[in-house]
Amino acid sequence: MTTATIGGKTVEVDGEGFLQKPEQWDEELGVEIAKELGIELTDRHWQVVKYMRQQVLDTGSAPSIRSLGKQSGVPIKELYQLFPKGPAKMAAKIAGIPKPHGCI
Repeated sequence: MTTATIGGKTVEVDGEGFLQKPEQWDEELGVEIAKELGIELTDRHWQVVKYMRQQVLDTGSAPSIRSLGKQSGVPIKELYQLFPKGPAKMAAKIAGIPKPHGCI
């Protein structure tokens, strides 16, 4: 594992930049990660990010894109507008959780 400095905070990441220790995350770090991805977070983004984060902390795994669209309160079509390069992958990165299984 390697470390990265994001927004002045040193965190452990994998080769793709996903945090490996969710406890190192805070909302300020999420904002900085989103900036690196070219996303300015809105309330709808936060709704998805916080939902994904809570799911991983509660169950140990990230929801599928289908589940995310049904259970987060944000329809799949809107998820792709909010996170155009892959909703599950981008939201997971911003949420400070490991890359979801099945994401390329």
